[in-house]
Order: sequence, then structure tokens, then C-alpha cells
Amino acid sequence: MAEEGQKRASMRTVVSASSAGTAFEWYDFFIFGSLTQVISKTFFAGLNETAGYIAALALFGVGFAFRPLGALVFGKIGDQDGRKGAFLATVLLMGGATFAIAFLPTYEQAGIIAPILLIILRCLQGFALGGEYGGAAIYVAEHSPANKRGWATSWVQTSAAFGLFGALLVILATRWVLGKYVGPDAFDEWGWRIPFAVSLGLLGISVWMRLKLTESPTFEAMKAEGQASKAPYAEAFGQWSNLKLVILAFVSMMCAQGAVWYTSFFYVQTFMEKFLKVDPVTINELMMIATAVSAIFYVVFGWLSDKVGRKPVMLGGMTLALLFYFPGFHLLEKAANPALAEASAKAPVVVFADPKDCSLQFDPVGKTAFVTSCDIVKSTLANAGVSYANEAAPAGAVAVMRIGGAEVLSKSAAGLGKDEVKATKAEVEGRIKAALAGAGYPTKADPARMNMPMILGVLFVFVIAATALFGPLAACLVELFPTRVRYTALSLPYHIGTGWVGGFVPFFAFAIVAAVGNIYAGLWYPFAFTLLSVLTTLFLLPETKERPLN
Repeated sequence: MAEEGQKRASMRTVVSASSAGTAFEWYDFFIFGSLTQVISKTFFAGLNETAGYIAALALFGVGFAFRPLGALVFGKIGDQDGRKGAFLATVLLMGGATFAIAFLPTYEQAGIIAPILLIILRCLQGFALGGEYGGAAIYVAEHSPANKRGWATSWVQTSAAFGLFGALLVILATRWVLGKYVGPDAFDEWGWRIPFAVSLGLLGISVWMRLKLTESPTFEAMKAEGQASKAPYAEAFGQWSNLKLVILAFVSMMCAQGAVWYTSFFYVQTFMEKFLKVDPVTINELMMIATAVSAIFYVVFGWLSDKVGRKPVMLGGMTLALLFYFPGFHLLEKAANPALAEASAKAPVVVFADPKDCSLQFDPVGKTAFVTSCDIVKSTLANAGVSYANEAAPAGAVAVMRIGGAEVLSKSAAGLGKDEVKATKAEVEGRIKAALAGAGYPTKADPARMNMPMILGVLFVFVIAATALFGPLAACLVELFPTRVRYTALSLPYHIGTGWVGGFVPFFAFAIVAAVGNIYAGLWYPFAFTLLSVLTTLFLLPETKERPLN
């Protein structure tokens, strides 16, 4: 009995230390995504409003873009030298980069140097997180009994919820304290630095907990037998038997994971703030509730996968998201900003313009001036979060916005000086905003008219979809790959899926909306990736429950 209790305590230590360390790293990473609006104003002040916001979203995605590189570097270390050392290094790198962001100069203070430094630190964050997840998931799975592997690894999955919840909590608390005791603008001016600075304390706790861990028994046994891989890259990606598993993991699970999870927890924030004009504090409060609920369901679905299998649980989650993307976001508009839904129905906006006069309405590098008559109209509508239809006008015609029975004639600022361009844009924007107001389009969501139960209901459906997919996913990935190259082979598809598919969901979805004019058009991005995974999982992914890991 004493020996059994000691084993249970050891397993609790493994799960708690791995999950807590991962939660702190997710906290570091998610602060950035939750402060996109502030980041865009602070570090991209040299761009126009739309370009600055999308540049900040793109920078959020850049951190994810570097995750596969971290996965390769730390995956090789983990497969050759051990799991523990690899994910101890990742938490040090992540914590240091996040803490440094708190002390960066703003664009007004340092010009172009400010966003460059931010990009470098963001890349380091992504690089570190690329080695984190695989190490934590594998470490826990290789300690777990086969019949409880889904439940044990689900605690690593739920660490993302704890990290996001912690980030939202610290941001909300900082906003409230500064707003009450300092001033309403204090957070945007300098208070945003506090959540980044807090990461230093979390870093100390993470390192202390992980230093208490020993090496994975599965890895130790493999190394003792002289079976550790000497060339993880060649084995993982040069042998078809392993490479086909890497491809299968990416297409069947990770495309959906990236699309579903980041739509459910991040793009929904962008949608409510930018298009539905919901107050950021309200969004933080709603997301904290949804995130708190999600923490329970990761474990529930991980446990369920131990009973019925990984595949049916994950397939159910991704299918639910696929079917709910468009109905869910339409319900969000009706619940969060009913005045906007009513105005869109009663007085739809149509832009009549020469197609050659119109540019794509996003510019991550800030080099496009957007000075044609069409660009000025569409930029104004994109910033206002208003959907519009496009109608072709004769060549050379000046763009016209029609709203209900009213029309607003635009102007071209092409060839004008900087001050004249600014004045022309301001004049056209003023007339467009006046027409929108006259047609009942709100400048912000009215809290008194919000249907909070419906908003939370929509968020909870997405929470169920995301957690059903993500809860069993770690166990399935670990069981899919052989021990010799597990860290390397698992980490790459995971971080390409979550990084390149998921991390860029807010960026591409918002960019598609700005270009097309329909606030729901961006949902086709996650829809396509989720559909691909549903079909691949259904027909090609094998069941992995209780597979031996060695």
C-alpha cells in the first residue's frame, strides 16, 4: 500500500509540474493575443488603423510561425538527451522573452526599432513554445498507465485554459485597478506592461517545479538498451513509415485543432471587438467564464477517450465546430449587438465602384496608401465593422456608398499631398459615418441590449467542440508515434497545425473580411481546414487507445 501511494504521489507530481509549467508558458503567449488592440496602437502607430490592427494580428501569428522551428530543435534534444531537459529550457526562454516585452520602447519613443524588437521577442516566444508542448505531453504519457493515458494527458491540454484564464484575469484586474485609481487611459498608455512583467514570478515557480522532476521511465529504458535515436530528423522524416504518420497527424487532427481552438478562443474575441464593437472589458469577462468552463471539459473528454476511444471523441468535436461556425457567429451578432443586426437587415450597404479602383483592404507592412475613392469608402466601412456588398461601376467612376435610400459620393485623394489626403479622407469618412448613424448603425454595442445568456451559450458550444477535440489529442499523438522519434515527429505536425493554421486564424479571417466586405467571410478559413480534418479523421486515422508506448 505504501509503495502504491508513493507511485500515486509521483504521478500527481508529474502531472501537476508538467501541466503547471505549460500553463505558465501559455499565459506568457496568450497575453499578447489578448492585447492585440493595445499592441497595434503602441507599436504600429505609424500605420493607419486597419493596417495597424492587422499588423498586430500578424505579429501574434508570427510567434506561431516560429513554433515548428522550436519543435525541431527541442524535439531532437528530447529524443537524444531526454524529455526533462528540453522542456526545462523552453520555460526559461519563454519566460525571459515575455518579461522583456514589458520594458520595450513604444513606436513614439523609438520609431521602427520598437516593432522590430517586439518581433524578435515574439519569435523567441514561438520558438520556446515549439519545444514545450511535445515535451510535456510525452513526459506525462510515458509515466501514465495505458488505461488512464487520455485522462492524465488531458491535464496538459487543460493547461492552455489555465494559461488563457490567467492572462485574462491579470489583464482584467490591471485594467480595473488602473481605471479606478489612476485614470481611464493608464492601461493603454503603460499599464499593459504589467501582465508581461508578472511573468517573471510565474517563471520562477515553473522552473522550481520542473527541477523536481526525473526523466521519463520509457526514455530511460530505451537509452539503457542503447536504442535512443542518433538521427531523429532522418528517422522521423526520412523513413516513410514515420513520415506518413507525421502527415496523417497534421491533416487529420492538427488542421482542425488549429482552426477550431483558435477560432473558439481568439478569433471570437477579434470578431466581437472589431466588428460587433463590444467593450474589451466585457469580452475579457465573457472569455474568462468560457475558459473556466473549458478547463473542466478537457479532462472530461480525455477521460471519455479512455473509455470509448480517441477517434470518436475528437471527430465529434471537430464536426460540431464545422456545423456551428456560421450559425454561431450569426447568433453572436444578434445577441451582442442587436442594433447592428437590425440596421444591416433594414439598410444594407452597397459599394458601387470601378473594380480597378479598389485594392485589398489590408496592408501588414503599411506601404499601401488607400487613397482611391473606392479604398477610402471600404477602409471606413472595414474600421466601422460594417458589412457591405460590392457592385461594379463604369470604368473611371467615383465610388458611391448606398445605404438604404441614401447615397454618399466618395472622393479620390490620389496625387494629393499628405495633408490634403488626410483632409479628403476625413471629409469622406465623416459623411459615411453620418449616413451610417442615420440608418441606425451603432458605433458600439449597447450593454443594456446584450443577451448575455445567448452569448455565453454560443461560446459554450464552441468550448465543447474545442475541448472534445483537444482533450484526447495529446494521448492520441503520443500513441501514434514510436518512442525513438516521438518528440521530434509529434512536435512538428502539432506546431504547424496550431502555429501556421491556428495562429493565423485571426489574421487571415480579419483580412478576408476587410477585403471582401462581409463580416462572416473570414469563417471560410477555419471551415476549410476543419472540413479537411473531419474527412481525413473519419476515413484514415486509426484508433490508438491503449497502444503500448515502447
